[in-house]
Amino acid sequence: MTTLFKQFVACVLCIGLAACNLDDSSDSSDNALSERQVNAVANVQVGPRPYFLVDDLPLGNLKSQLENCGDGPFSKSDFSIGHRGAAMQFPEHTKESYMAAARLGAGIIECDVTFTADKELVCRHSQCDLHTTTNILATPLADSCSEPFVGASNGNPASAKCCTSDITLAEFKTLKGKMDGANANAQTVDEFLKGTANWRTDLYASHGTLMTHKESIELFKSLGVKMTPELKAPAVDMPFDGFSQQDYASKVINEYIQSDVASEDVFAQSFNRDDVLYWIAQHPEFGKQGVFLDERMSDESFVASLDDMNQLVADGVNYIAPPLWALVNLNSDNEYIESEYALLAKQAGLKIITWTLERSGPLAQGGGWYYQSIKEATQTDSDQLRLLDFLAKTVKVEGIFSDWPGTVTYYANCMGL
Repeated sequence: MTTLFKQFVACVLCIGLAACNLDDSSDSSDNALSERQVNAVANVQVGPRPYFLVDDLPLGNLKSQLENCGDGPFSKSDFSIGHRGAAMQFPEHTKESYMAAARLGAGIIECDVTFTADKELVCRHSQCDLHTTTNILATPLADSCSEPFVGASNGNPASAKCCTSDITLAEFKTLKGKMDGANANAQTVDEFLKGTANWRTDLYASHGTLMTHKESIELFKSLGVKMTPELKAPAVDMPFDGFSQQDYASKVINEYIQSDVASEDVFAQSFNRDDVLYWIAQHPEFGKQGVFLDERMSDESFVASLDDMNQLVADGVNYIAPPLWALVNLNSDNEYIESEYALLAKQAGLKIITWTLERSGPLAQGGGWYYQSIKEATQTDSDQLRLLDFLAKTVKVEGIFSDWPGTVTYYANCMGL
């Protein structure tokens, strides 16, 4: 037991937490966690959000079930997956966002993986999102961006394009994360960077610590959570300076092997079917939990078929992950029913994960993109609990990505998932 932790226990037992004066100066690393921090995260707190949503539910069995769970206690659940951490209120893919996701009970946390100019892996949702997710335009590194900032004029929106592949890892680590967003009407960089959606917040964006993929692995290990890296599509031509797509896919897996992470604790994902098949062939111990992120249904010409689902299984794919709306439709009474896609995937024996809850803001206007197949039955924020319940009990998904994992954690604990 560390000296700091002994001090903490003594304070709680003898004189009360308020009287403690803890000096956690034994480790100055930005990414190291003290024993106090690890234990604090282990004490899952779902926060007020789930209670707000439960209160908003109409009277009925679901409301009664969820109300009965209000006293907790709550624990982490693999059913609750932190999408980019806890991105509804914390800058995505930052240490702070990941820590928040763990405190909210996410049993699995995502690092979207891309690479820098020196081919080092980092956590970013897109290779070219630095202009909207970091402060790069307000730093000297703005001169390195693929496309410099241009203010709005003559009906054209403000724009910029800054990619991880524009800078080195050392340069990347000098940046600070911010809430994703940009002001399309901006005339200046300062105005451009102030684009946070009004239903999110900048209260926790004063310090966003960017992370390498390796750092995320060590953080997740210390938090005792599983890991779901997503191999992001490169924005540069591959091979990139001799770095092929296969090198890229292997490098992700090799960093888990080098960090002694058990393959059962990793769910590597990609929208590129070939990436998943490559993992199955070249890294079979990790490939068996490879996740095919499927957005083909966004193309109106796509028609789900049992032959296609069976082919995925024959190729060794065990997990498929479509968006929320692809799994559910409405009947003539505006009641949820399973989509043909969901029925076929289950018939083929595929395990289903889905995305993304708590990403749409207020649902009064039908919920937007993630609720497009059920917009007529989407009227209040608590409708996401109804959808969550249907996905868990009827579709029987394995897990749900959420921008605010506390909501899914509350439900999962309540329903024994």
